[in-house]
Amino acid sequence: MLLEIICGLVIYKLFRSLFCGSAVCSSADDPLDFDFYASNALFSVAAQLEKLYDGKAYVGLRIPDPDTRSRQHIDLAFVTEGKVLVVSVKNFAGFISRCEDGSWVCRDKTRNKKKLHPDPVAEAKKAALILESYLKRRGVALPVGSVRYLVVLPNPKSSYLKRPPPEVITYAQWAQLKPELKKKPESQSMIYGWIKGAFCGAKTEMQEPMHQQIKFVLGTSPIWDRLELKGKKYVLGEFLEFEGKQEDIRVLSNIRRSKIDRLIVQKTSMFGLAPLRLQVLYFPRDYRSEGVSYLELKEVTVRSNTEILFQPADASKVGKVDLSSVVSMTLSA
Repeated sequence: MLLEIICGLVIYKLFRSLFCGSAVCSSADDPLDFDFYASNALFSVAAQLEKLYDGKAYVGLRIPDPDTRSRQHIDLAFVTEGKVLVVSVKNFAGFISRCEDGSWVCRDKTRNKKKLHPDPVAEAKKAALILESYLKRRGVALPVGSVRYLVVLPNPKSSYLKRPPPEVITYAQWAQLKPELKKKPESQSMIYGWIKGAFCGAKTEMQEPMHQQIKFVLGTSPIWDRLELKGKKYVLGEFLEFEGKQEDIRVLSNIRRSKIDRLIVQKTSMFGLAPLRLQVLYFPRDYRSEGVSYLELKEVTVRSNTEILFQPADASKVGKVDLSSVVSMTLSA
């Protein structure tokens, strides 16, 4: 009987590691307690904007600010029709009210808690000015009014108590935005016409070369490193290093941000009773263009318990994520 129990536990752990990956299967123990909800909301907003306006979203920018000698985090910059929209995505929950000094208070009645946040509109405006200055430093002379800003509240558990500032899109307004509304007159969709106004600004449209130049600059700008985990979970932060067996670390030694743009954990393989192994594809960085050189695709095989040391952008501690739970990782230049 004892032998049967031990064999059952061994088989259970084998299938658990084979099909799940420890960092994903543990519902109560996500790696590092990552704020997946905030990151996923950010990528969801970016995807929705691309559907609505046929533009390009650049997520998790870290734009150098010469005034503070630091990098300004920008949730996303969206480029369409020769315009740049800086979007601050706030995954706030609860009842939101605005104080006299512009700061916001979020009250959660179920937990009897409240939290104070700096003015998101002022932050978005500052980020837009920093991004506009950065584009000019990189040779993009923008027409007046080409860079606008908005704050989006995509969390269905949020409710703005009073009339929000014109730069804020509440969840109720965001939920009304659908791709098919592009086909309707603006008079039939007040919300669609209202958000579209953020792109209007000056009537002068950019020349196509300038539009492409903006996309190139943003596509080669500093960003947060990005982890995509199984279950469509995203984390922004900074990749530090790999940990594991010495022979695995040796074959992964070429994966450095100065050389590698992105890696993909493609599939697993198992040979007899040997440890589960992963096939990792990685793409050398191409500084000549926005993309990467897929012709130079490299592939290595490592143990599945190899780990990534990652510092989340919104956390003070460094933690480890099993490579078996990772779908892809993008590295900033």
